[in-house]
Amino acid sequence: MRGTLFLLLLTAAGFSARSQSRIYVNEYLNIGVGARGLSMAGATTASAGDVYAAYWNPAGLMNMESDIQAGLMHAEYFAGIFKYDYGAVAIPLKQKTRALGISFIRFATDNIPYTLDYVQPDGSFDESKLKDFSAGDYAVLLSYAQRLSIFPDKTGIETRIGGNAKVLYRNVGSMANAWGFGMDLGIQASYKNWRFGISAKDITTSYTAWSFHLTEEEKLKFAGTGNEIPIKSYEVMLPRFNFGAAHYFFKPESDIQVLAELGFDLTTDGKRNTLISSKPLSIDPRLGIEASYKNTLYIRGGVGNFYSALDNADTNNLKKFLVFQPSIGVGFKIKSFNVDYAFTSLQMQDNPLMSHIISVRLDINKSAPSVPSKPLGTEVEIPVQSPDGNKQ
Repeated sequence: MRGTLFLLLLTAAGFSARSQSRIYVNEYLNIGVGARGLSMAGATTASAGDVYAAYWNPAGLMNMESDIQAGLMHAEYFAGIFKYDYGAVAIPLKQKTRALGISFIRFATDNIPYTLDYVQPDGSFDESKLKDFSAGDYAVLLSYAQRLSIFPDKTGIETRIGGNAKVLYRNVGSMANAWGFGMDLGIQASYKNWRFGISAKDITTSYTAWSFHLTEEEKLKFAGTGNEIPIKSYEVMLPRFNFGAAHYFFKPESDIQVLAELGFDLTTDGKRNTLISSKPLSIDPRLGIEASYKNTLYIRGGVGNFYSALDNADTNNLKKFLVFQPSIGVGFKIKSFNVDYAFTSLQMQDNPLMSHIISVRLDINKSAPSVPSKPLGTEVEIPVQSPDGNKQ
């Protein structure tokens, strides 16, 4: 209960910064990481339970089974123009009652032509002046998670809490860069075959301060072409909430498992183009399904990002129809090595842009596991032998 109260207090503090904010700030942090989560359309707030949980819901780090987990992901968007990479390492502590993790995100465009000095006053081109630069967004997440005892008298109910402290860095070549800081908070609960989760991102609001380093020559070029010469700027990223409820349809010992999760993303930065949209709040529902066999082979699918779009065939711009973003994926596990693949689309009306995402996960155990594999978040009862030789 104290964790929930803390979350609400931080949310109230976040709303106080509304007058200084705008929508879609640091949107690269909301794309998602890991082929599993992306193939389920991001509906993983309740079921996230490995190293990638540091992003989706840091409380899920408590569901890790191995002594160390490492994850890597690579994706490319818009025909390879944007590169999206993620890497993370997580370690359970103190008999797996706590966990620590560190994650790194990079979303960038490289080899952008710098043509400010390329065209000479006489109209000729000087190849020696043609350079390139990168524009990138970076984030480092430091994660912590531990078990909770919210319902000590209720047997079968497990609760977990986790948080992220994240450092943000953005740059546009040598011309500008920005630093920011934010915090996330997540809670998960499990009861029998049910999983529930809440993740509050940028719970205290995240401020990103820009500084500009234009040379005198660049300032003259900007002024001569009618462009504003920036001096200082900052952005405010308001809280974003992810809710999830998931259900396993078979018993934990079954070879075949089917998991379905329904999630809702609630943004507080203004009216967005979502299925449920209003001035203070916007809600985007999403659904993900995962089927597995012996925790070795996985098939996944999801749908999300619902919004209304104008019909291009209507010249009066009056007709609208519902658009959504589908995704599918597969995964397999070989001993301690997991490989996942997702096929997603940045949905557009006539020309959806397809993206391929590949992620891997390595499980490292200091000793052989003493319990069988189980679905993420499922508790396994370990028999203990008493001194007289009887199992308890």
